[in-house]
Amino acid sequence: MSNLSRQTEKSTRVRKVFGCAAMMASVLLIAQLAAAETFSFTPGEPDGKVGALSRPASPGKMETETADDFVLQQTTIVNKATIRGLLPSDTDMTKIKDVEVEVYHVFPFDSAAFSGNVPSRTNSPSDVEIGTATRDANAGTLKFSATVENASFLVDHTVVNNIRVNAGEPGMIGEEVAITVTFTSPIILSAGNYFFRPEVLVTDANFLYLSAPRPIVPPGNAFVGDRQAWIRNSNLAPDWLRIGTDIIVDGETFNMAFSLTGETVPNAGTPGTVNCKGKTVSALSEQFGTLDDATAALGFSSVKALQGGVSLFCGR
Repeated sequence: MSNLSRQTEKSTRVRKVFGCAAMMASVLLIAQLAAAETFSFTPGEPDGKVGALSRPASPGKMETETADDFVLQQTTIVNKATIRGLLPSDTDMTKIKDVEVEVYHVFPFDSAAFSGNVPSRTNSPSDVEIGTATRDANAGTLKFSATVENASFLVDHTVVNNIRVNAGEPGMIGEEVAITVTFTSPIILSAGNYFFRPEVLVTDANFLYLSAPRPIVPPGNAFVGDRQAWIRNSNLAPDWLRIGTDIIVDGETFNMAFSLTGETVPNAGTPGTVNCKGKTVSALSEQFGTLDDATAALGFSSVKALQGGVSLFCGR
């Protein structure tokens, strides 16, 4: 074989090697990008069965919290939420003065030992919230808007003042409202099981968080291990009671009407590890193209704010 022929054959082999390498790199990149997807979850639309109080403390009124669970299959950045609730008829939406959101692990995480003061804590929210996931309009970490969805909406039961066993209260008619929340500081959470707890402060009125079907049916996103909704007030805390089973003892259990949306980050780092922040920032840069693009897509106010959110997530 001539030198020219050997050189031609060698060049052909080299081109094939580089071509295969480029193809493999493209396949890996496509697979990586395909693994990242928009996150969306809801237990479903209001079903008219329960309105449960969920409000912060204010003069003459104690804090009362209602929470329902959701699951994340991988690290997720949550940047929007909706909350469906009941207000007295003809309430002016400008009377909604604050919205606060907290996220809880599942008991017994972040909790003392079971007190025995309530029937059960199995599958309840933890005693205390995840501090890095709290967002509040008054603190500037979320924005909200409210619209009336139904001017006359009936619920069969309410849970407002009697947060105790076998103490459900009469139903009521009011206006159904949807509160849309945008997290100006999006919430980053690892894969796992959580409870979502919103509170709404309304001048001269109570916000009753509306129930959704349980078991979850379309358009809700059913998942294995769906826990029911829980409630507590300042007198009961740190314990919680089940809205169904404990308070409304008619054999039914309930979810709550909310939704969460965001973006998954499949290649994020692991909280508590040395390289968590670097790995997560790198994953976001690769996933969205640049950190500037990630900042814009996810709703952070700046790259610095995104990096700060990652630091909170990583615990460093």
